[in-house]
Amino acid sequence: MAHETHINTLPADLSAPAFVDAWRTRALLVGAVFAAIAAGLALADGSVDHLLRAWVLGLVLTFGWAVGGLALLMVQYCTGGKWGLLLRRPLEAMSRTLPLVFVYWLVVALNIKRLYLWAQFTSVQDTAIALKNGIITEAQAHCLDFKRGMLQPQTFWVVNLFCFAIWGFYMWRLNALSLKRDAESPDTTPLWIKKLENFSGPGIVIYSLTMTAAVIYWVMSMDVTWFSSVYGLLFLVGQGYQVLALGIIVAIALSKAEPFKTILRQTEQHDLGKLTFAFVMLNIYLGFAQFLIIWSGNLPEEIPWYLDRIRGHWGVIITLDFLFHWLIPFSLLLSRDLKRNKKRLTRVCQWMIFAKAFDLFWLIEPNFKDAARNLHFSWGILEYAAVPVALASFWVAFFCTQLKGRPLVQTNDPHVAEILEPEHVHA
Repeated sequence: MAHETHINTLPADLSAPAFVDAWRTRALLVGAVFAAIAAGLALADGSVDHLLRAWVLGLVLTFGWAVGGLALLMVQYCTGGKWGLLLRRPLEAMSRTLPLVFVYWLVVALNIKRLYLWAQFTSVQDTAIALKNGIITEAQAHCLDFKRGMLQPQTFWVVNLFCFAIWGFYMWRLNALSLKRDAESPDTTPLWIKKLENFSGPGIVIYSLTMTAAVIYWVMSMDVTWFSSVYGLLFLVGQGYQVLALGIIVAIALSKAEPFKTILRQTEQHDLGKLTFAFVMLNIYLGFAQFLIIWSGNLPEEIPWYLDRIRGHWGVIITLDFLFHWLIPFSLLLSRDLKRNKKRLTRVCQWMIFAKAFDLFWLIEPNFKDAARNLHFSWGILEYAAVPVALASFWVAFFCTQLKGRPLVQTNDPHVAEILEPEHVHA
């Protein structure tokens, strides 16, 4: 016997709830407090070097949400799925924070000589003099000369500005198409799906290339002797890791009020948890595979990068990184019940964002001579907590502003009727 089913309906008001304004206010307050703390720590440290290093961490973290959100949006357009109806508008809002990320990048670009060895020695003559005076090692001198075609201040500016222009174009175009799609008749949905697929497919490839170029300049080139063929892929997967974590937090928080209270069903929440679990596993695989191959090969050109991050008490950090970044999320997300519990899944996703920042600290700080194989306490180390929190808080405030800029649900979507069905509908 067929059971009568009732189809829910979307509320008339699809705008973001009023409490998003409270999120923005709280984020601005936290950002201001931690910015003041960071300034105080820089004065106590007597240098801005650690502040700039921590700034790179905050830049990479917020960049991961902005451009990673743009990439995941394009992936959703190419793959389809009901989860896209939940995350589409938060992902669009993430992508529209790109102007703020560009401002963060400008601080790094204007201080490259304090962060990058290649920006200090820009010619063969400079390298030879530095080597003779013992400022750099023979390996660093060789790599500086070998990579000079790419690692130049002028090239840094040109490539990075080009990348931001590409990301800005895709951000503008996808957001404009999304609004235009809302204004069209539902009969045009197949045409819109095809149009967005055709635009997003090449965009994913372009994103992969430009994102790889950016992280090579921003992080990898801090150690000119380091070579890695999967460096960009590691960051690509890491961005999916952190974007999904933030997207789930936002979606669950929004479900306290309409319209997400109606559309966030336990089934889709569970699906998002499974997708996040997949990125956690891929993250583990790539990170450990690189380590295992290099360590077993025992090549003198590659091993020092890991030794800088293991010896001198860094072994404690890499152990905690393995636990925080991989083992704990992996173990917890194995649970079906946890993925269907809003509060617990939110806690896991919050932990994942912290773990991502912790992993970036392990990647960035040992690149510098005073920290490699020498983990020690200083006021500057504390800036790795204060500066990223300040930058991320200001980013969250801007994200909240963007989130309120358009309806949270795209009504011209083929999955709307399906996601409005009550769960466990039986025919």
